Amino acid sequence: MRGHIHFLRRGAVIRLSGVAPHLTLLDYLRLHEGATGTKEGCAEGDCGACTVVLRRRAPTLPSPASGGGKGGGLVYDSVNACIVLAGQADGADLITVEDLAHDGSLHPVQQALVDFHGSQCGFCTPGFVMSLFALFHATSAPGRDEVNDWIAGNLCRCTGYRPIVNAGLAACATGAKDRFAADEPETARALAELDDGADVFAGTRERFFAAPASIEALANLYAEHPDAVLVAGATDVGLWITKQLRDLRKIIWLGRVKGLDVIDDDAERVTFGAAVTHAAALPHLGAIDPDLGEMMRRFASRQVRHMGTIGGNVANGSPIGDTPPALIALGATLVLQNGAATRTLALEDFFIAYGKQDRGPGEFVRAIMVPKLKADEWFRCYKVSKRFDQDISAVMAAFKLRVEGTRIAAARVAFGGMAATPKRAPAVEAALCGVDLADPQGGDLACERLSVDFAPITDHRASAGYRMKIAQALLRKALAEIAGAPSRTTRVIGWREEAHAPAQ
Repeated sequence: MRGHIHFLRRGAVIRLSGVAPHLTLLDYLRLHEGATGTKEGCAEGDCGACTVVLRRRAPTLPSPASGGGKGGGLVYDSVNACIVLAGQADGADLITVEDLAHDGSLHPVQQALVDFHGSQCGFCTPGFVMSLFALFHATSAPGRDEVNDWIAGNLCRCTGYRPIVNAGLAACATGAKDRFAADEPETARALAELDDGADVFAGTRERFFAAPASIEALANLYAEHPDAVLVAGATDVGLWITKQLRDLRKIIWLGRVKGLDVIDDDAERVTFGAAVTHAAALPHLGAIDPDLGEMMRRFASRQVRHMGTIGGNVANGSPIGDTPPALIALGATLVLQNGAATRTLALEDFFIAYGKQDRGPGEFVRAIMVPKLKADEWFRCYKVSKRFDQDISAVMAAFKLRVEGTRIAAARVAFGGMAATPKRAPAVEAALCGVDLADPQGGDLACERLSVDFAPITDHRASAGYRMKIAQALLRKALAEIAGAPSRTTRVIGWREEAHAPAQ
């Protein structure tokens, strides 16, 4: 067992012990190291001013969405240092904006931002530099949409985005040619030496940061410390620290647990280990249905998708998490583990009430099993939010219909943002069964039944009345599209390839 956290920094190994379990990576940089180029803006992972890059060895089967896997087999993940814990850098190479210029010359990304006048006040600029640096190492000659996607988690209120995007297009046009690409073989060897496979326990029994290396070690440690906070990506827990100022005395990080990061994709289902990141899950979910891929592309930002996990988005029990309604509609099942014992549970049964889930002391989410669509099943999901990119849903809706001829034989409907938990709509489902998709009024009763299943609240994201009207509109949209209406007539963006509808 190792009693410290270690990571690479400018070629040297940094070892941390005796620090607070909830020390953020941003506070380490600014307060411990004095590296103040990385800024704090929102302190919640929204503005991107704190963006840094964690360079790691690529997994054995790297996901196309993870970005990287070039040269020495390394990936460059942009992350929000304000909510990522210092311990989550364990085993990585930490790169910040101070590291990019070399021998008096700016990095190509930095030089492009100068050339295209991509900075005014400059507060947001280090974050943009690091997001574009990650893109620089992820792909060659990206298009404008791809650049936009990579900087969707970075906000600017002075410059405007056109010169920043133009700088990204110019800098990334010729591929990753810099000293970081050149030193990848050496860095890969150094990272391999850090990968000792040991369980990490830094601190005392009363106050620690732990990172078990196996599922067995995790189960034993959590059984011994059921009051510990499980952290996967910290994209939610990080806000407990920065916004609620909570002193988290016991933290168990899941990022080193071998087996929790596995994706098993077969003909009937995809099984995601609880620690699979959103970035790694995206292509597998998108292959089930394009709406799932678009939902995941709009899930927060690249920085959040690089760290946040499928299991975390479920286990935190948020009523406005994006993935649970879609996974519930698909009929997903959870695998829970407590000690050596495991059990399975339908995902919709996991959520009991606001802030309460069916999970006992010492029990954790091990995996999520997501069925694939059968030939007679049709799926749609929609996210409605105030901002298109990187915003929390006001309403999230998901629909899976089994159709015989032109009639709905079975339905699974789930919503987020409409109740205290992600929730199925049994009255709506019952009203949909038997509906003829060719009947324009066929969904009227189901729309009325939404008020039986849900009594939404008014908050700063949406009023109760708006939520109900949007839910009804999304239900009608799903029925219209499945009946054959082309998505270019029903959507502003996120169009689907046209396919023969069951009504045809």
